[in-house]
Amino acid sequence: MAIRSRLVGLSRSGTAVLSEAEVDEAAYAILEAEKAVVAMPPLSGACPGFALADAYRVQDRVNAERERQGLAFAGYKIGLTWQTTQIACGLTEPICGRILADAVHASGVTLQAARYINPHVEVELAFVMASDVDVPLRTADEVLAATDHVVPALELVDFRMAPPRSVADTVADNSAFAGVVLSGHRLRPRDVDIRWMGATLARNGIVEVSGVVAMGMGHPAFCVAWLANTLLERGERLRAGDLVMSGAFAAALPAATGDCLEADFGPWGGLKISFQ
Repeated sequence: MAIRSRLVGLSRSGTAVLSEAEVDEAAYAILEAEKAVVAMPPLSGACPGFALADAYRVQDRVNAERERQGLAFAGYKIGLTWQTTQIACGLTEPICGRILADAVHASGVTLQAARYINPHVEVELAFVMASDVDVPLRTADEVLAATDHVVPALELVDFRMAPPRSVADTVADNSAFAGVVLSGHRLRPRDVDIRWMGATLARNGIVEVSGVVAMGMGHPAFCVAWLANTLLERGERLRAGDLVMSGAFAAALPAATGDCLEADFGPWGGLKISFQ
């Protein structure tokens, strides 16, 4: 009830442009939902027409508060990279969020399921940048030249808003970021045609989904280029050492207490995450 009451003011906005006070209240509500491990009502329900521009303002405020509390960031995540999903959502590009440094784990980690509202796990490929990106990236080769290495990875996603939620709700919620699991297997980006890397994802020993990296906009480098160019448009940039999760290339699997999820990237190794 406390979370819902703080959102009542949003319904008075009547437009897609939130006031600074409303952005603050929305950000506070998301942080409170995360702390309480209880899904809050979606912002779009309280503010009809809640738009992506405002959603990124809320996300920025959420992450600024996390930074004020002493949390650090390790990079960025990219979401909704499947073009079929973008079309279904009425989008023409992906979405993005920040990666919290204390939520980056090594393969084999065991996490407390009770810390999350509705956790899901996705297979992805992570990029680690070799240099700052100061100019727009136009080709996959330019992205690979700016990349130090790529790593098989898992992303843990969690939604702090209850359905029915919009894409803008997810963006405001830091694009549902909850954690990253990285393999110890590093690959130089030109040593393999990363478009055709693939993986299976098993839950408790049973393979349930599989996919190939090219699901993300035809090449994961295009996803990274989109992020780099979007940041430049906002007056920001990718920096050397930044970790970039390039987007899921298979369906997400839900996780609960007692589950063990294992990804098999074939010749590029495997990684797992467990929940207790």
